[in-house]
Amino acid sequence: MEKGAEEGDVLASKTSTSRSTSSTLTSGELAAIEDEELLNKMLDNAVDFEERRLIRAAMRELLKKKRVKREQERGSRQQDLRQQGLSRGGAMGMGINSCSVNYLQKTHKGSAPGQLSASPSSPFPRKGVSMPNTPVALAVRCPAPASSNTKNVKQMLLDWCRAKTEPYEGVNINNFSSSWSDGIAFCALVHRFFPDSFEYSVLNPNKRRDNFELAFSTAERLADCAPLLDVDDLLRMDEPDWKCVYTYIQEFYRCLVEKGLVKTKKKM
Repeated sequence: MEKGAEEGDVLASKTSTSRSTSSTLTSGELAAIEDEELLNKMLDNAVDFEERRLIRAAMRELLKKKRVKREQERGSRQQDLRQQGLSRGGAMGMGINSCSVNYLQKTHKGSAPGQLSASPSSPFPRKGVSMPNTPVALAVRCPAPASSNTKNVKQMLLDWCRAKTEPYEGVNINNFSSSWSDGIAFCALVHRFFPDSFEYSVLNPNKRRDNFELAFSTAERLADCAPLLDVDDLLRMDEPDWKCVYTYIQEFYRCLVEKGLVKTKKKM
């Protein structure tokens, strides 16, 4: 890491002098940088279009490496969970939904996103409670929201998403399904709270995978929000299952509250 930091300092220095010499860093030099924060700073300071393009490409490759590493670690953890016998009661059996698996692995401090709900109960199945045996649109089973006051909470959360993304071009949130299908709405919502994390204006609604991965990885990195949604599952369907999207947005909201980025009443 020290060597990488030294290389990063040298390359950052080269970036600052490149403006006067009209030279840019090569893709190989950028690929040697493993510090995402440094690449972000270099992108902010770069003025040459080609240099910015190369830096963005290096950032995408770095995020891809990190994502592959996370997926490997996630697979290992899932295997460990199965071996530890957490499938008792049906909550962690072969029919477990991907949302709950990721939630159990990633979420901390116990309670589910209840900040918006009058009920403190979690939307995820508790240990010992079997999950329903019906298929949903994402070819995975996502938990149904708590029945108590569900309509009110759902509408409140939808209104909150709409208000936060209203200034963003290309976003029109009317539901928790089709409005999120190209990933742009996820990116807009994340960008609203972390505007320096990526450039929203360059996003392409046709690049659904890139949009989903950017939104989820940024939310995980900066908000500690568990990636409850599986990108491959989302890509298989024209419209995501609303229960899965609703659950993820609840979790993102809860993480923002914990970080003090969203103010909410203690008792609702």
